Amino acid sequence: MKINQLLAICIVLVATSNSVLAETPKDPYKYFFQETWGDFVEETIRAKSEGKKAIMIFFEMDECPFCHYMKTNVLNQPSVQEFYRKNFLLFSVDIEGDVEMVNFKGQTVKQKDFAFKENRVRATPVIAFFDFDGKRIHRHTGKTSGVSEFMVMGEYVASGSYKTMRFSKYKKMLRKNKKN
Repeated sequence: MKINQLLAICIVLVATSNSVLAETPKDPYKYFFQETWGDFVEETIRAKSEGKKAIMIFFEMDECPFCHYMKTNVLNQPSVQEFYRKNFLLFSVDIEGDVEMVNFKGQTVKQKDFAFKENRVRATPVIAFFDFDGKRIHRHTGKTSGVSEFMVMGEYVASGSYKTMRFSKYKKMLRKNKKN
């Protein structure tokens, strides 16, 4: 009898540890954002060839507490990383950065000019999705309320719902459907 109890306890511990390990936060710079040479013309070609739905850019700055929140509570979650990497190419842009990059028009600009002048980023974070022509298709300023809202945003863009309704209407529709 004691052996069966001990065996049952071991099985529960192993099952529990596996589920905990599966949701262990992972560094977003390694498991969420993807490497880039900073040429967004090339990245649109890459996104299309890899069957992605869009390119997502996370505009951030070092001293931003809301950016920190997103990276330590949302972008580090394995389920978020898996869904977003499957559907999008994901890049981070420093809104104060002097690093040169190539914008969607093929022009060489500094990161800060791409953020401020071209995308009117004043506060961070800004989460922006771009189609394969470099046209912004959705923009969210500020942190999301958490993983759930960030996932809904990804589904909104990946499903193409941005073409027919605003994000606020999409969220309202989901809440209504959930109640029914």
